[in-house]
Amino acid sequence: MAQLIDGKAIAKTVRDEVAQGVSAFKAKYGRAPGLHVVLAGENPASVVYTRNKEKAANEVGMVGELHKLPESVGKAELLGLVRRLNADPAVDGILVQLPLPQGVPSLEVIEAIDPAKDVDGFHRSSVGALWTGHAVLVPCTPRGCMRLLREVGVDPAGQSAVVVGRSNIVGKPMAALLIEANATVTVAHSKTRDLPAICRQADILVAAVGRTRMIHGDWIKPGAVVIDVGMNRDTDGKLCGDVDFASAERVARAITPVPGGVGPMTIAMLLENTLAAARAREAQRG
Repeated sequence: MAQLIDGKAIAKTVRDEVAQGVSAFKAKYGRAPGLHVVLAGENPASVVYTRNKEKAANEVGMVGELHKLPESVGKAELLGLVRRLNADPAVDGILVQLPLPQGVPSLEVIEAIDPAKDVDGFHRSSVGALWTGHAVLVPCTPRGCMRLLREVGVDPAGQSAVVVGRSNIVGKPMAALLIEANATVTVAHSKTRDLPAICRQADILVAAVGRTRMIHGDWIKPGAVVIDVGMNRDTDGKLCGDVDFASAERVARAITPVPGGVGPMTIAMLLENTLAAARAREAQRG
């Protein structure tokens, strides 16, 4: 049976590290790092996510603040808020929760964020820095996946890695991080021919496709490490991943459960990004 990769425990370790870093930052600069989260509308999942992010920031000693805007918010008002946060020296990290209300262009809003405060790592400048090996602010979920690999003693160097999914949020940045770590990377997706055969080549398999239990145990190379980024509901309403856990854990060497695997890491890495952004901004000030 596979080793379970305990994302909750590892996320707690990261939060403890961030809390220590925040304490040292306060002692050096006389202020706490500031994370500001923007929520437009009343999407139920987004409401929960943003509250959790604000709470997590405050728990590690940061200044976490949630800016709530109505569903009827227009582009001009939202961009105006982002610009005010850009100009505020007490704000180190800005996160605009997606999806945005209908008619508000997500890309334009993301591009309006100061790259130095882009703690989601979604700005084009952040993406370019990631792919050229100079990133400070990396998308939180892929960054969390890399930390999980490190915590279970997996060095990607020289290994075959397959990322199933090519989103800008997970799949593409995950591939970039694995390449940077010297893995040989294949990015697979809905147009990939013979996907099971591609998956069987992987020493490290990252599932980020958003389809319930799509990847079965017989798709997995014996002894592979499986990182399941999926967060889906099955027909019974049960939370599950992109990997069929019951069959996969009999084949894999190590695997993340859903829930309790990758999920807890995302907010933990957001906090780490915010601290990194605060340190970089203070260093630039000289």
